[in-house]
Amino acid sequence: MRTVHIVVPNDIDDLRRPSGGNHYDRRIASGLGAAGWSVHEHAAWGAWPRPSAADRARLARLLAARPDGAMVVIDGLVASPSPDVLALEAERLQLVVLVHMPVGDHHPELREPERRALMAAAAVVTTSEWSRRRLLDRYDLPPDRVHVATPGADAAPLAPGSDGGTRLLCVAAVTLHKGHDLLVEALANLADRPWLCTFVGPVDREPEFVEILRQRCAEHGIADRIDFAGPCTGPDLGDRYAGADLLVIASRREAYGMVVTEALARGIPVLATATGGLPEALGYAPDGGRPGLVVPPDDPAALAAALRQWLADPDGRDTLRRRAWERRLTLTGWDHTATLFAQALSAVEPDVAVRR
Repeated sequence: MRTVHIVVPNDIDDLRRPSGGNHYDRRIASGLGAAGWSVHEHAAWGAWPRPSAADRARLARLLAARPDGAMVVIDGLVASPSPDVLALEAERLQLVVLVHMPVGDHHPELREPERRALMAAAAVVTTSEWSRRRLLDRYDLPPDRVHVATPGADAAPLAPGSDGGTRLLCVAAVTLHKGHDLLVEALANLADRPWLCTFVGPVDREPEFVEILRQRCAEHGIADRIDFAGPCTGPDLGDRYAGADLLVIASRREAYGMVVTEALARGIPVLATATGGLPEALGYAPDGGRPGLVVPPDDPAALAAALRQWLADPDGRDTLRRRAWERRLTLTGWDHTATLFAQALSAVEPDVAVRR
């Protein structure tokens, strides 16, 4: 039995702050365990990805306590701002960094630390082909050390949908980079059409931004048509999907977008921006068509036009729903993700020193 230590952010099980990255970490840990690995999880306490010196010192002690030759997977939020800590252990441990989203995309000042951290790793695992290309282009990493294990999707019942397609859903933390302001502006241009939109996701990460959003909703006269539902998980989140006609993701940046495949697993079409890994997650139906609509990022007018098209064209909605149902059948599960991840870990040779 092979053993792996997984270092995750300390908030991984905080239901008030659900994230795709935390969910992925949890599913990888359970999937590797189910595949026969001995999995040891370690919470890294700190304000990641902006840790204090004390946070890095705790991480250093955590890694120093692992036995020689141990396989250690470190979440990128923890690893990327801690290159010096990883460098100290790179010759002794088999370090693998799991990159959900390149930290340097959100925090340009962390690009050089992230490069050094990834160069210190024996392997890097990303959650999308887009992320892999991004890291190879930006940091000139050895291609054979950068792997992809795309997120899985759980089987789910088909959402019934409504005749008018008026029930819109956005599942994302309410933050600037998720583009809720763009969506509000787009919806304001559709005040003449019937629709209701639910924002599912934490509202405490950027409270000033959320307050501005609420003010804009009021100014546009659509406050009573947008529900800031807060974070939802488990059956509650399932109910939100079950009541939706269209998932709308207006992100400015996105490495993959697990909510896209969560919606497709229920046969729900998706309107997404053409940024990062979102088009990859959306994919194609067997007939070659998209199971949804794709618009340029940072373009509320294009977003509004796509929403108007969705609401005004019942035949088009039927086509997109059919494609979403068919795309649903092509999705892979989390067992496949765990297999890809295990293959990446197995490619790390324990007796080869890391070249930096």
